Amino acid sequence: MKTQEQIIELIKKQKVSFIASVDEEGFPNIKAMFAPRRIQGNCFYFSTNTSSMRSQQFIKNERASVYFYSKGCFRHEGIMLIGTMEVLQDNEIKKEIWQTGDAIYYKQGVSDPDYCVLKFTAKRGRYYCNLKTENFDL
Repeated sequence: MKTQEQIIELIKKQKVSFIASVDEEGFPNIKAMFAPRRIQGNCFYFSTNTSSMRSQQFIKNERASVYFYSKGCFRHEGIMLIGTMEVLQDNEIKKEIWQTGDAIYYKQGVSDPDYCVLKFTAKRGRYYCNLKTENFDL
Protein backbone atom coordinates (compact mmCIF):
# COMPACT_ATOMS: atom_id res chain seq x y z
CA MET A 1 0.00 0.00 0.00
CA LYS A 2 1.19 3.49 -0.83
CA THR A 3 1.52 6.03 1.96
CA GLN A 4 -0.46 9.28 1.90
CA GLU A 5 2.77 11.10 0.98
CA GLN A 6 3.35 8.76 -2.00
CA ILE A 7 -0.23 9.24 -3.16
CA ILE A 8 0.13 13.04 -2.95
CA GLU A 9 3.41 12.90 -4.89
CA LEU A 10 1.71 10.90 -7.68
CA ILE A 11 -1.16 13.43 -7.77
CA LYS A 12 1.25 16.40 -7.95
CA LYS A 13 2.79 14.97 -11.13
CA GLN A 14 -0.53 14.94 -13.01
CA LYS A 15 -1.59 17.74 -15.34
CA VAL A 16 -5.24 16.67 -15.53
CA SER A 17 -7.79 15.54 -12.98
CA PHE A 18 -11.34 14.26 -13.40
CA ILE A 19 -13.98 15.73 -11.11
CA ALA A 20 -17.40 14.18 -10.51
CA SER A 21 -20.44 16.00 -9.19
CA VAL A 22 -24.03 14.86 -8.72
CA ASP A 23 -26.83 16.40 -10.79
CA GLU A 24 -30.41 17.17 -9.71
CA GLU A 25 -31.56 13.66 -10.69
CA GLY A 26 -28.81 11.97 -8.67
CA PHE A 27 -26.63 11.01 -11.64
CA PRO A 28 -22.85 11.47 -11.59
CA ASN A 29 -21.38 14.10 -13.94
CA ILE A 30 -17.66 13.91 -14.75
CA LYS A 31 -15.43 16.64 -16.14
CA ALA A 32 -11.73 16.85 -16.93
CA MET A 33 -10.00 19.80 -15.25
CA PHE A 34 -6.49 21.00 -14.69
CA ALA A 35 -4.72 19.47 -11.71
CA PRO A 36 -5.28 21.09 -8.31
CA ARG A 37 -3.44 24.35 -7.75
CA ARG A 38 -2.81 23.60 -4.12
CA ILE A 39 -2.80 20.50 -1.95
CA GLN A 40 -2.89 20.85 1.84
CA GLY A 41 -3.27 17.58 3.71
CA ASN A 42 -6.43 15.99 2.35
CA CYS A 43 -7.71 19.27 0.78
CA PHE A 44 -7.32 20.01 -2.93
CA TYR A 45 -7.95 23.47 -4.44
CA PHE A 46 -9.09 24.02 -8.04
CA SER A 47 -9.88 27.16 -10.01
CA THR A 48 -13.07 27.45 -12.10
CA ASN A 49 -16.05 29.58 -13.12
CA THR A 50 -18.74 30.35 -10.56
CA SER A 51 -21.34 30.14 -13.34
CA SER A 52 -20.23 26.68 -14.49
CA MET A 53 -22.62 23.77 -14.30
CA ARG A 54 -20.21 21.94 -12.00
CA SER A 55 -20.00 24.80 -9.49
CA GLN A 56 -23.78 25.10 -9.42
CA GLN A 57 -24.11 21.35 -8.80
CA PHE A 58 -21.62 21.50 -5.92
CA ILE A 59 -23.54 24.40 -4.35
CA LYS A 60 -26.64 22.16 -4.29
CA ASN A 61 -24.89 18.89 -3.41
CA GLU A 62 -21.35 18.87 -2.02
CA ARG A 63 -20.74 15.16 -2.63
CA ALA A 64 -17.83 14.76 -5.01
CA SER A 65 -15.15 12.50 -6.36
CA VAL A 66 -11.80 13.29 -7.96
CA TYR A 67 -9.77 10.86 -10.08
CA PHE A 68 -6.11 11.00 -11.09
CA TYR A 69 -4.48 8.66 -13.60
CA SER A 70 -0.88 8.01 -14.53
CA LYS A 71 -0.05 5.90 -17.57
CA GLY A 72 3.49 4.65 -17.82
CA CYS A 73 5.15 2.28 -20.25
CA PHE A 74 4.64 -0.72 -17.99
CA ARG A 75 2.80 0.64 -14.97
CA HIS A 76 -0.64 2.24 -14.81
CA GLU A 77 -1.84 3.90 -11.63
CA GLY A 78 -5.16 5.46 -10.67
CA ILE A 79 -6.34 7.20 -7.53
CA MET A 80 -10.01 7.85 -6.81
CA LEU A 81 -10.81 10.17 -3.93
CA ILE A 82 -14.28 10.56 -2.41
CA GLY A 83 -15.32 13.54 -0.32
CA THR A 84 -16.98 16.93 -0.43
CA MET A 85 -16.53 19.98 -2.64
CA GLU A 86 -17.07 23.56 -1.46
CA VAL A 87 -17.45 26.54 -3.78
CA LEU A 88 -15.36 29.34 -2.23
CA GLN A 89 -15.85 33.02 -3.09
CA ASP A 90 -13.59 34.44 -0.37
CA ASN A 91 -11.16 36.98 -1.88
CA GLU A 92 -8.30 35.76 0.32
CA ILE A 93 -8.34 32.20 -1.06
CA LYS A 94 -9.02 33.49 -4.58
CA LYS A 95 -5.85 35.61 -4.38
CA GLU A 96 -3.83 32.66 -3.08
CA ILE A 97 -4.93 30.37 -5.93
CA TRP A 98 -4.78 33.03 -8.68
CA GLN A 99 -2.20 32.61 -11.45
CA THR A 100 -1.07 35.25 -13.95
CA GLY A 101 -2.66 33.53 -16.95
CA ASP A 102 -6.08 33.54 -15.27
CA ALA A 103 -6.69 37.08 -16.49
CA ILE A 104 -7.49 35.58 -19.90
CA TYR A 105 -10.58 33.90 -18.42
CA TYR A 106 -11.52 36.43 -15.76
CA LYS A 107 -11.44 39.97 -17.18
CA GLN A 108 -12.07 41.60 -13.80
CA GLY A 109 -9.13 39.77 -12.25
CA VAL A 110 -9.20 38.15 -8.83
CA SER A 111 -12.38 40.02 -7.87
CA ASP A 112 -14.29 38.74 -10.95
CA PRO A 113 -17.59 37.33 -9.62
CA ASP A 114 -17.31 34.48 -12.14
CA TYR A 115 -14.01 33.32 -10.62
CA CYS A 116 -14.19 30.89 -7.72
CA VAL A 117 -12.16 28.23 -5.98
CA LEU A 118 -13.32 24.66 -5.52
CA LYS A 119 -12.09 23.10 -2.29
CA PHE A 120 -12.26 19.32 -2.30
CA THR A 121 -11.86 17.59 1.06
CA ALA A 122 -11.06 13.89 0.61
CA LYS A 123 -12.44 11.42 3.14
CA ARG A 124 -11.29 8.16 1.62
CA GLY A 125 -9.94 6.73 -1.60
CA ARG A 126 -9.11 3.76 -3.75
CA TYR A 127 -5.71 3.13 -5.31
CA TYR A 128 -5.28 1.07 -8.50
CA CYS A 129 -2.03 -0.31 -9.89
CA ASN A 130 -1.52 -3.19 -12.33
CA LEU A 131 -4.84 -4.99 -11.76
CA LYS A 132 -4.75 -4.57 -7.96
CA THR A 133 -6.83 -2.17 -5.90
CA GLU A 134 -6.70 -1.04 -2.30
CA ASN A 135 -9.03 1.18 -0.27
CA PHE A 136 -7.63 3.76 2.11
CA ASP A 137 -8.87 6.44 4.53
CA LEU A 138 -7.49 9.96 4.76
